[in-house]
Amino acid sequence: MGRKLQFTDVTLRDAHQSLFATRMKTKDMIDIAPIIDKAGFWSVEMWGGATFDACLRFLREDPWERLRILKKLMPNSKLQMLLRGQNLIGYKHYSDDVVKAFVRKAAENGIDIFRIFDALNDLRNVEVAVETAKECGKIVEGAISYTVSPVHTEDLYIELALQYKEMGADIITIKDMASLLSPERAYSLVKALKEEVGLPVHIHTHCTSGMAEMAQLKAVEAGADMIDVATSPLASDTSHPCAETMAFVFKGFGYEVPLEVEALSKMAKHFKEVRKHYKKYDMDFKGVDAGVLQHQIPGGMMSNLVNQLKEQGALDKLDEVLKEIPRVREDLGYPPLVTPTSQIVGTQSVLNVLSGERYKMITQETKNYVRGLYGKSPAPIKEGIIKKILGDEQPITCRPADLLEPELEQRRKEIESLAKSEEDVLSYCIFPQVAKEFFEWREKVKKGEIPAISEEDLADTMESDKLCPQPLAPTEFVVNVHGESYHVKIAGVGHKTEGRKPYFIKIDGRLEEVVVEPLVEVVPTAGEVEISGGLTSSSRRPKAIKEGDVSSPMPAKVVEIRVEEGQQVKEGDVVAMVEAMKMQNEVHAPITGIVKAIYVKSGDQVNPDEAIMTIE
Repeated sequence: MGRKLQFTDVTLRDAHQSLFATRMKTKDMIDIAPIIDKAGFWSVEMWGGATFDACLRFLREDPWERLRILKKLMPNSKLQMLLRGQNLIGYKHYSDDVVKAFVRKAAENGIDIFRIFDALNDLRNVEVAVETAKECGKIVEGAISYTVSPVHTEDLYIELALQYKEMGADIITIKDMASLLSPERAYSLVKALKEEVGLPVHIHTHCTSGMAEMAQLKAVEAGADMIDVATSPLASDTSHPCAETMAFVFKGFGYEVPLEVEALSKMAKHFKEVRKHYKKYDMDFKGVDAGVLQHQIPGGMMSNLVNQLKEQGALDKLDEVLKEIPRVREDLGYPPLVTPTSQIVGTQSVLNVLSGERYKMITQETKNYVRGLYGKSPAPIKEGIIKKILGDEQPITCRPADLLEPELEQRRKEIESLAKSEEDVLSYCIFPQVAKEFFEWREKVKKGEIPAISEEDLADTMESDKLCPQPLAPTEFVVNVHGESYHVKIAGVGHKTEGRKPYFIKIDGRLEEVVVEPLVEVVPTAGEVEISGGLTSSSRRPKAIKEGDVSSPMPAKVVEIRVEEGQQVKEGDVVAMVEAMKMQNEVHAPITGIVKAIYVKSGDQVNPDEAIMTIE
């Protein structure tokens, strides 16, 4: 028997993030967790990445509770998470006190292995997270964001690994998120790492380009100690090599493979059924996409990109976006495409395509990247791009987090009325608006004001009519309001309070809560209804048709209104912030004048054709 090869299972995190936009619910993990625990994996990656955001934003789940549940169900397994250095599990840098508190709580709740990386490979951004995880007595994998560009050489990767070793990392991970690691490069890089750094090497790669299995084979031949795999129903495509197949292959080559075949079989049977539940989020892509060798989009980014374009009604623009992404990446100094830089480059590319003009609309995150607030770009950002985005402002050169004031105590005060634990406070630190909405929803459920059901489940039950008994009236309408037609589906009914009755409905595919007051008269007319009176809905906003009407560049959620009615503004002033595709976008005043009226508040959903406010 040859040397022992270790396997990390990524089914509960990166596999479903890569295939169906991180939508797997905890309930689909519970029954199989004890089987995974006995399968012989060196570790189980089940947290971090986009799972935290998806739990709060879409699934109405507490991600900390998921961690505690799986820890209890898998006592024999080392649970692993993906941590984005100073970004933690968010999309911006957080202050050092938040980073330290988060890592400590993650360790306390059950994380044994922290795979820590920085999207730009600026290791100033991982120092605090690595140090804190080591203080907690946990295993640290120092992850190199692997990519291909004129500046990403083998010598650079060796230097990064040596820096990780100096920090105290236990393992070096080659994080090939975009499936760019070729077999020959895998062999050469792993051999050099083993010889010059001397730490165990872990291979993380995706199957998008068709090279993953070959890359893993050559990496192991060169001395790699661990590889990432996923159960067969959630393997391949934009996901990872298949656990069953790779176990068979390496056992055939004489390696000691500690995986239990029967357990792997039970996992496959379970997740074959689970995947069927997420068909609406599943990638249409099947097989190999050699185009990734040009556009370099990682699996998790691709599934989210497709889903985001669907939400914008612009899926037909996908090919244009795929061509734009390499151009934006070059403009910005060849950042590896991994969260959060993948979202920054991807969203900016979408905006460039949808607006019909490159950098006409610029996300706040793109501005912050160019400012240097995410770290040092691998290559210099093009001067013309810096000028277009920042004007006369100069980028910073220090460690970005050095500019951040401690924020944990302030955030704790802001959310003390809703937070039930220190974990809640940390969730709010990282995703203030999303977490606050989750906490408010949780309170309403606790009080019996609304059903304990997520947006995802509302959509499902709306299709299957499972939520309530067959109604006497139709549940799907065309609603005409002031001459505008809206396609409406009723998803559920809340509890009546003070004469007001809330309904959970979909308006043109967008989930909303509307409140019906006694004034409302509903008059069915041959499949259509006219509504007048107290309907509280975005449909009451005026259309953005006048020169001074301010609107969002795409369907989005209002994050902040920065002006008040009666305030003087100048053309180009930032008057609001909206969030779309997980990125925040500035909304600017189209003219100089006085804010005459504001039609929205923080948390409202808006469409491009609706006026957020009017300036005269």
